[in-house]
Amino acid sequence: MTQPNRTILIDDEVFAFLQRHSEPLVDSPNDVLRRLLLGGAQPADPAGSRSTGALMPFIEAGLIAPGDALHHTQVRLKATHTARVTADGWIEIPDGRAFRLPSPALKAQVGYDVNGWGQYVHTESGRPLQSMRKQLGL
Repeated sequence: MTQPNRTILIDDEVFAFLQRHSEPLVDSPNDVLRRLLLGGAQPADPAGSRSTGALMPFIEAGLIAPGDALHHTQVRLKATHTARVTADGWIEIPDGRAFRLPSPALKAQVGYDVNGWGQYVHTESGRPLQSMRKQLGL
């Protein structure tokens, strides 16, 4: 069962705030609110009706396969954060939360804003997601 869309009215100052905290041409106002208020996590969708994740074009191009691992290493902290790519192109972190985009997923792991495209590495190929993204012209 899909949830109905809700309409809320916001003033210009709040809208400007949402724009400052969005990734241009990627985030909707709802994405920004979800990231800021709920840590970016998407609700589990047992019906399978969620939208495709940002990594779906990589899967379709054969650069990434469902189940492949992503990792980010914090050298100074000697910490490595891992994630898995789902069949619908989402990024799932070890605590079970899934994210449509890499940056909110990595932020949930490291605790601060970070460019997931530039910092996550596709473990199987050793390539940063950003490198693959450029290859696809995205």
